[in-house]
Amino acid sequence: MSGFYDVMIPGICGMGLHLQLDGFRLIYVTIAVIMWAVSGVFSLEYMEHYPNRSRYYLFFWLTFFATVGVFLSADLYTTFIFFEMMSFTSYVWVAFDEKKESLRAAGTYLAVAVIGGMVMLMGLFMLYHLIGTLEIDKIAGAVAEVAPENRGQLYVIGSLMLFGFGAKAGCFPLHIWLPKAHPVAPAPASALLSGILTKSGIFGILVVSCRIFGADASWGFLIECLGLVTMFLGAFLALFSVNLKRTLACSSVSQIGFILVGVGMYSLLAAAGESTALAARGALLHMVNHSMFKLVLFLCAGAVYMRLHQLELNEIRGYGRKKPVLKFAFLMGAIGIAGVPLWSGYVSKTLLHESIVEYQHVAGNPVFWKFAEWVFLISGGMTAAYMTKLFVAVFVEKNEDPEKQAKFDGIGGGGMRVDGDVRPGSGMRLTSGMRPASALVLAVPAAALFLLGAAPNYTMDKIADLGQSFLLAGELEHSIHYFSLVNLKGSVISLGIGAVLYVFVVRKLLMQDGRYVDRLPGWLDLENLIYRPVLLGLLPGVFGAVCSFLDRYLISTIVTVFLSVSAVVCRAMDSLADGLIRLARGTTHRQLAEPVIRHEDDQAAIVLGAFLDRASLVGYRLRGGAKRKKAKPQSHIPELMQKEEVLLHVGKMVEESFSFGLMLFGIGLCLTLGYLLFVFFRMT
Repeated sequence: MSGFYDVMIPGICGMGLHLQLDGFRLIYVTIAVIMWAVSGVFSLEYMEHYPNRSRYYLFFWLTFFATVGVFLSADLYTTFIFFEMMSFTSYVWVAFDEKKESLRAAGTYLAVAVIGGMVMLMGLFMLYHLIGTLEIDKIAGAVAEVAPENRGQLYVIGSLMLFGFGAKAGCFPLHIWLPKAHPVAPAPASALLSGILTKSGIFGILVVSCRIFGADASWGFLIECLGLVTMFLGAFLALFSVNLKRTLACSSVSQIGFILVGVGMYSLLAAAGESTALAARGALLHMVNHSMFKLVLFLCAGAVYMRLHQLELNEIRGYGRKKPVLKFAFLMGAIGIAGVPLWSGYVSKTLLHESIVEYQHVAGNPVFWKFAEWVFLISGGMTAAYMTKLFVAVFVEKNEDPEKQAKFDGIGGGGMRVDGDVRPGSGMRLTSGMRPASALVLAVPAAALFLLGAAPNYTMDKIADLGQSFLLAGELEHSIHYFSLVNLKGSVISLGIGAVLYVFVVRKLLMQDGRYVDRLPGWLDLENLIYRPVLLGLLPGVFGAVCSFLDRYLISTIVTVFLSVSAVVCRAMDSLADGLIRLARGTTHRQLAEPVIRHEDDQAAIVLGAFLDRASLVGYRLRGGAKRKKAKPQSHIPELMQKEEVLLHVGKMVEESFSFGLMLFGIGLCLTLGYLLFVFFRMT
């Protein structure tokens, strides 16, 4: 289905840029505008004390245009161009403060982005070669015409593109950049990295899954498994984290897994001949919800950090107890992402859960899909547990240091705050921890999470109706009763699991002497455990050894043989050239004899020599040579005669060489003309 606005910009990057606006793209362009507007207003306060904030704002807006370009792209080549632009411009966010840990995290982010982009580009080349188009609206039709013997190539193409888009989305096992990049990036940038830049990767995965594979059970099963692992692993890491922004980053990994579960169920249901509406709408709405959740939650984390410059839970514990605006915003985000009924997250999670339940009735292996359902519910329970941990730590519990808690609560009068900044109107910060403008732009999207979820048939369903055509999904067979007992059951089970995990895991296992502790071992890091050793150690070592072997045994042998053959050929050519020269000198260009002095013919030498002899004699007499009995000067005539003969001989040799060169040129010209005539007559 083509969009209602279409524009082609030819000549850019060879193939030009093709942009399109339809329902799905309109949704995400709108979300991008909202997120950048809110983050931009919040940045005015957050970045106030940074000396290099001009650089931040430059790349802030460059990333905006690149991200909008991704979502407006009508062909995958345009998607790739903006995708790579977005990767490089957002790199500056991660490396912004230029600290050691920031530069390392930025290096990880850029490495994953660049490697993923190059692998994706390889897939695009193969796709274009196979079907002849990269236009998103034409891909499905072109793939349907691929010969059966060539359809195996589609799995290679899909895997390459999944690698590239999955790297940006934060899909396991390419999620490693998310927990590293978010804690070091400025909070407004973290909100955008998590809330919408990851969705550019999901955008590509949706195109690959819905347009290339569609009703392919094998592909759907692959995406489903990746989604389940990503969902569970991200929630597990978030549950054990004791850093506010790292917990939210791991939460982003988990929520991306929820979305991938919906994408996988789409292909599986289509392959089974069932309606794909539940899975498609659930994936789409959870994309929208997650963008809004992370906008609110990361900006709340930014409000904490810009006052305390701390993110570790034990250090910021109790900061928000007397800040109702900040507490309200964080609570809305936490409840929404946990899937509590009446909030927007409940709507999308219900659709995703019901798509799994629906597939259980037609699946060939219902035991596995029952297991998948419980992984989904447990992951949702872990989400509720770690969000409860964050809210209780920051907004309910008191800090173990009474003096610090007193500062957090603003005790001391006169608008005193933790950073000691006393300004007119700063009393507002005692109740929000932010300026009024920052508090306002944070509270509005937080309240929207409840408004969207309280009446889902009039809000969330309308959003899904607008965007589901992009996914080639069918219409709903009947309206969904979100708050029926059947649908509430999944949420209640998940929240019940969350309560158990919070009481028995968070409060018992993850706390010691009243302090939050990190129970995960430091070495359990996929990047340091596998990726860096392989990419920086194993691969260079293996390829270095191979190159050394080739250089020592193969290349050196080839070079030796080549030089030997070249020497034989050169000697043969040299002998041939010498033979031609000897032949010419013996026939047409015989060598001249040695010059013979002929005194009677060298008139020029005689005249010039006589003049020089007279001059020498005059000089002899003036110097008194006769009186001193010196010998008279010798005549110059014989010497000049000899030089004249040598000059004539050299001139003759030059003449012979020039004529020899003309002869060779003439021979070559005749051969060339003969070849051209031969080709001409052969063609005619």
